[in-house]
Amino acid sequence: MTSTPPSPDPALPRLDDRVVIVSGASRGIGKGVALGLADAGAAVVCAARSTRARPGELPGTVEDVAEEIVARGGRAVAVGCDIGVDADVERMVSTALDAFGRLDVLINNAMTPTRAVFDELSLEQWDASWRINVRSLLVSCRSAAVAMTEGGSIVNVSSGAADPNLPPEWMPPGYLAYSVAKAALERFSTVLAPEVADRDIAVNALRPGAVKTEMTVHELGADADWSGWNAPADVVPQFHFLALQRSDGVTGRILDVSGYGSLWG
Repeated sequence: MTSTPPSPDPALPRLDDRVVIVSGASRGIGKGVALGLADAGAAVVCAARSTRARPGELPGTVEDVAEEIVARGGRAVAVGCDIGVDADVERMVSTALDAFGRLDVLINNAMTPTRAVFDELSLEQWDASWRINVRSLLVSCRSAAVAMTEGGSIVNVSSGAADPNLPPEWMPPGYLAYSVAKAALERFSTVLAPEVADRDIAVNALRPGAVKTEMTVHELGADADWSGWNAPADVVPQFHFLALQRSDGVTGRILDVSGYGSLWG
């Protein structure tokens, strides 16, 4: 699945002096955001488990995305990273410093869906979800905050699955571990924001809404009703706006992409 990122939003300042890490950048939302922010001038560290040496089940690698950015005239490096492995996360951040000399934005997009219904959800799956989807937040944000010596922005990618008011019919069975992890991500974001405000770092959780990606097609099937779903490129402006934020701007918020331009932004 491919999509063309939109041209940079002329209403937003460019990101020519910003260095951005995007985890989960080999496909889906991560790939779309990496391409879109690079088009807006950012230098991008593309991080994901799927590499040419160790490709995933679905198509796409971080090298593919980094090379596409460079071919479009942008700046990017690829790094293999399993966010459930602390050393990989530390190396992801150090790659930004080694390659570009600074870090301004961290987009925590990588995750594992861990789909299993309540009666079949194993403790191993539960622990894996917590380690990859929640524990990694502490490791990545702590490492990034140290590297953001001139302030920065952290965007933690959430989901409508975290919303306790989400109608049950909108959430198919099997997303218990995922929903709990995303709810934890949101509270982590709102509590972390004031703790790093004195470092001029903004922290927000963003719900990207229904986005058609390789993963959603794999889970729901190519013949599913995709009307009303966005493409990854469609959510780039919201990430672009949040990448520009600092502690005196939008921070400590749980934001939905549908409110951009009206309720926020």
